[in-house]
Amino acid sequence: MKIIKTKIKDLLILKTNIYKDKRGFFKEVFKKKILNKKFIFYCLSYSKKNILRGLHMQLKKPQAKLITVAQGRILDVVVDLRKNSKTFGKTFKIEMSENSDFSLYIPEGFAHGFLCKSDKCMIFYKCSNYRNKNSEKTVQWNDKKLKIKWPVKKPILSPKDEDGLTFDEIKNLI
Repeated sequence: MKIIKTKIKDLLILKTNIYKDKRGFFKEVFKKKILNKKFIFYCLSYSKKNILRGLHMQLKKPQAKLITVAQGRILDVVVDLRKNSKTFGKTFKIEMSENSDFSLYIPEGFAHGFLCKSDKCMIFYKCSNYRNKNSEKTVQWNDKKLKIKWPVKKPILSPKDEDGLTFDEIKNLI
């Protein structure tokens, strides 16, 4: 297992060890000695094709996340919302699947979302903080300033995600 840096500071790809044979595979997802982070909340998300979840964040008690795809294929997207970051407002996209030999580490202060590109997707993620419903915010998935190129024009959204705030509105809250 090793860490690969991205163009955004602290946003990391964790290259994992996968052991395959005729029965299937065994995948190492996290080693504290490689990424010394404390995760206290583990989640599993199931989605169908063209469901877009996000872009979610928490203003208070922000969450770092370690994202791993357990089934299917997704387009994972993050937005740097750390006010003093040189990459504030920049986005990062990566395609991930159950066959990926990596997980994505997202530090605190980012908005996160993903689009299910296969018939069904199961995403496992570890979080550094518990979900704080009163602190949750959603950034519009199609905000013009963020210029995220999603592979679908009309994804399936929850009511919460349909009512996301613009990037400018989020900037004023941070």
